[in-house]
Amino acid sequence: MDHELPLADSARALLSAAAVRDSANRMMNIACNDALEDWSIHLEHLPATADLVAQVVRDRYPRLDPPVHARWRHFVFGGRDLWDEIVKSRSWPDAAAAARAAFDMVLTSVLVDAGAGGAWRYCDAATGLTAVRSEGLALASLRWFQAGGLSDDPRDPLRVDAAALRRVDGQAIRAAFQATDDNPLLGAAGRASLLNRLGAALQARPDLFALADGPRPGGLFDAFARRAGARALPASVVLATLLDGLGSIWQNRPSLGGVPLGDCWPHPAFKGGAAAQEYVPLHKLSQWLTYSLIEPLEKAGVAVCGTEELTGLAEYRNGGLFVDMAVLVPRSSCARLQTYTVSDPFVVGWRAMTVALLDRIAPLVRDRLGLTADSFPLARVLEGGTWAAGRLIARDKRAGGGPPFEILSDGTVF
Repeated sequence: MDHELPLADSARALLSAAAVRDSANRMMNIACNDALEDWSIHLEHLPATADLVAQVVRDRYPRLDPPVHARWRHFVFGGRDLWDEIVKSRSWPDAAAAARAAFDMVLTSVLVDAGAGGAWRYCDAATGLTAVRSEGLALASLRWFQAGGLSDDPRDPLRVDAAALRRVDGQAIRAAFQATDDNPLLGAAGRASLLNRLGAALQARPDLFALADGPRPGGLFDAFARRAGARALPASVVLATLLDGLGSIWQNRPSLGGVPLGDCWPHPAFKGGAAAQEYVPLHKLSQWLTYSLIEPLEKAGVAVCGTEELTGLAEYRNGGLFVDMAVLVPRSSCARLQTYTVSDPFVVGWRAMTVALLDRIAPLVRDRLGLTADSFPLARVLEGGTWAAGRLIARDKRAGGGPPFEILSDGTVF
């Protein structure tokens, strides 16, 4: 037993934004020394990439005031905030009740946001909108929630209950997301299984998810409110709590010393040190969820501080931007013809360097916009920003605007 405790401690050290940033910089330093097997890095192309991002910010937000990069942005279509319309259609007993519902909505919506595939789309009867990829998944999850698809209380459809999550199956996902043979959705079974495990995790941790109600994602609001008290809640605490409380939901992921690591993968360039040092933590969905919880927390009166400690997100829009702008170049001429898994070193290295490059492009974008880090933090650079620029250039480069590489999706990554 004695040898397992230090290993578990070092594994838990991987469950933080600081570990993501340290690992990303380590990967990029290897690439800058021309010692990464799959990739070469060309920082001379970073200024042109910053020019593109700054122009995208100006085009999308002429007043240079993009919001924080969060799931809430994907519920806005043509100036209509569909989540806000739902919230205003109901009378809430207090701010905490509204915050619990927002937590319920955004947590489940983020977890089903993994790549849908280029052929899938969602048609919204209420608005006539047709949406694809992340926005389509957001719209589908919003309507599923609004209809009470994850509630066990017929009198209260705007909630998510652990028991309802445990009953979700692939058919329920396909029905809610309008998936058919002619409208294929990648990873329906994987999404269902993830929600099942989420339900089990909520039931296993009443200290986090059931302080004021039955176990539900929204129970986290009460846990955070208690921890904050009269002080601001550090964003790092939000992320650490998510990684701790939801660690068991990730299937087929590495673990170390009995600690589930989630979105954290070994990489051969990191071999040769202690066991935990061989892993590359990324925690994309958990960090995006952290960004997305800031708004409902603050609307309910819980201030959040230290958001600059979070990192950029290792996903295919940000990563695709750096590939399409030739900042990151695969060494193999056949790289775009292959199909990868999320654990492939090629993908792990790409995602890690994406995080490091987001830290480096942020000050360049601010310089071009004449803004400071305080007024234009990384979360706004992402939204303004790199994610939008990555999508824009993908549409120019590839039919359908998909990622630069084909990556097998199990419905839980990207």
